[in-house]
Amino acid sequence: MQHDRPNIILVNCDDLGWGDLGCTGHALHRTPHLDRLATEGMRFTDFYQGSAVCSPSRGGMLTGCYPRRIGFDRFDGGHVLFPGQGVGLDPSEITFARLLQRRGYATQLVGKWHCGDQPAFLPTRHGFDHYFGLPYSNDMGRQGTRLAMPPLPLMEDEEVMEAQPDQSALAQRYAEHSVRFIRKHRADPFLLYLAHMHVHLPLYVPERFLAESTNGRYGAAVACIDWVMGVILHELLQLGIDDNTLILFTSDNGSRCDFGPSNGELRGTKGSTWEGGFRTPLLARWPGVVPKGKVCREMVTGMDFLPTFAELAGVAVPTDRAIDGRSFASLLRGEPIETPLRDAFFYYKGDSIDAVRAGQWKLHVGRQTRTSNERGLCEVYDLHADLAETRDLSADHPEIVRALMAHLDRCRADLGDVSTHTPGANRRPLGRVADPKPLTTFDPNCPYYMAAYDLADVG
Repeated sequence: MQHDRPNIILVNCDDLGWGDLGCTGHALHRTPHLDRLATEGMRFTDFYQGSAVCSPSRGGMLTGCYPRRIGFDRFDGGHVLFPGQGVGLDPSEITFARLLQRRGYATQLVGKWHCGDQPAFLPTRHGFDHYFGLPYSNDMGRQGTRLAMPPLPLMEDEEVMEAQPDQSALAQRYAEHSVRFIRKHRADPFLLYLAHMHVHLPLYVPERFLAESTNGRYGAAVACIDWVMGVILHELLQLGIDDNTLILFTSDNGSRCDFGPSNGELRGTKGSTWEGGFRTPLLARWPGVVPKGKVCREMVTGMDFLPTFAELAGVAVPTDRAIDGRSFASLLRGEPIETPLRDAFFYYKGDSIDAVRAGQWKLHVGRQTRTSNERGLCEVYDLHADLAETRDLSADHPEIVRALMAHLDRCRADLGDVSTHTPGANRRPLGRVADPKPLTTFDPNCPYYMAAYDLADVG
């Protein structure tokens, strides 16, 4: 029987690419449990996060807003948050966890947070009853030549439980905490946000998955993610709550593609405003509600989770602030929609707009790379016919250029654009605290599992 408040499990991976799963075409990765989500549920082909890097993407997803709207476009000059910074997700922001908590949901975050490590910014201050995991990326500890970094903290609620933990064991510990939470709240409506550290570098993985992998450590990390999903699916079935639980599986941004074509046929990688930076996998499963084996080609974003969860739980979306997300609950139920959820989607690179998509058309007006900062571009791509963005059609479609430029002008007035010196009228401030302190400091007498991680890879 379906209840009025379904359980919600959101699984968010780190740097997993659009093409990294078996069901999305990867030739070397076996992902039977994730493929089962696609077979027994719905696969979205045109799902976007609000940024191509992690902190902005996660802040936007939690609040239902473009990162630029909530001050998550730059972090005192950085593109993501680092340990001990005095900035983070403002306490006045309302997350989907806060909304569901108000509706009587038990809420738990397991895994990566990366929206600020000072007390005012922690998950427990943003609607999560409990937290277990890493407050930022797994390469932000003492590692290789990064010995000036503070030790990597593993937290429970607001306390550091361990520093420099065994990263190869974290996926199993995350699975254990997830199962424990599900069992405890089997009779209650619950929200579990499971944020894997995989496949962010460095790749520490259990030996079992490494031995079975045909794509090295990366393939082993993908298999580890799949195994955890299998554990959760089994637990839901054993507890008899499978048919009242919505599972959503996605990633925070595209892959760096260090280990092959993880973004499939998409051009670009993590950090870019090509499709490979912003478009990520999205799988949805809810037996008896989400149609089996359906492929949805509507444009959906991570910002849409907040209003969707609110609709499913029967709680109102905040009306005292701008929210960019739109509920896609009807799509999850397999119902046709008369008009798209949004008329345009904007690709921000930090505080600058680089591109916009409307329907099948995408316009690039800027491109920032490690070696250049191109502005004044005018490249148009038909994403239905040319997903890899290889054929610029701007000269053939001046009317499309004009229409997309009008969308950009509207967005600049709303959210601003540093590249055109437009401040934006509807932005909210980044959270700030005085006298920030790192969560950990190095103690030469502490028996760390590894005083410095030996893999030099950083992401």
